[in-house]
Amino acid sequence: MAEGATSAPEWEVWALRLGSVERPARDNFLRAGDRSGSMRLDFVIWVARRGDRVVVVDTGFSEFSAGKRGRTLDRRPADAIRSLGVAPDDVGHVVLTHLHYDHAGNVGDFPQAEIVVQASELQYATGRPMTHASLSHFFEVEDIVDIVRRVHAGAMRVIDGDVELSPGLELYLVGGHTQGLQVVRVFTARGWVVLASDAVHYFENFTERNPFPAVLDLGRMLDGYDRLAVLADGPGHLVPGHDPDVFVRYADPAGALPDWAVPLHRGPRTSPIHRDEGPHHGLSPA
Repeated sequence: MAEGATSAPEWEVWALRLGSVERPARDNFLRAGDRSGSMRLDFVIWVARRGDRVVVVDTGFSEFSAGKRGRTLDRRPADAIRSLGVAPDDVGHVVLTHLHYDHAGNVGDFPQAEIVVQASELQYATGRPMTHASLSHFFEVEDIVDIVRRVHAGAMRVIDGDVELSPGLELYLVGGHTQGLQVVRVFTARGWVVLASDAVHYFENFTERNPFPAVLDLGRMLDGYDRLAVLADGPGHLVPGHDPDVFVRYADPAGALPDWAVPLHRGPRTSPIHRDEGPHHGLSPA
């Protein structure tokens, strides 16, 4: 699919923040080194639009999950996309990059959409690995039951591997974080942009090759970094899944959008934030 990329039609793409939480910085890196202090983690969905075609990528966490896990849901996905002039019924596809609770809640916000998930992710989230609490706690069972009901109702598109969902919008299976994690590659006016979701939580996870610690298969995650570098049209075209720096780099210059919504089809306005206010940025020996 990667060949012939420049002939693809152009899409517009946005990141929308649904909520956030503060975490100890050292908890966001497999090799924490001497990091100290805290880092914000944003909960994000993405919207791609070309003409009357609208694709939503991920659906955040539900109000039920928010109460259960001590999170604050600032806005539902259906309300968030209205900031772009998009109605929930306009969404034709919802791509679930994986089925963790903070990416697969609120699917019902988009009643007309076909839901797209990798077969290996569905198998993982409903199979033997979920007998281990250290893996199953990332999932919300009510979300998974909803997904299974939709499979039986014929309302899901279950794919296996790399797929062109629409000209200029492609899905790639990378795994690592979960068994069936997929990323979304979108052709825009500035080239191919990759929505990495949880293949890369923070920019620094990627640049330092130092993953977020929630890892099922470390080898696949590190191999995924190499694949993402090929899929994106340069470092400025890779969008991590939870980094608040995205909403600084891509802040809308016209000020027409709220600060929790940013266009990704335009180039970044600022250089990266350097979270190195002290010695915490260093890494311990491998």
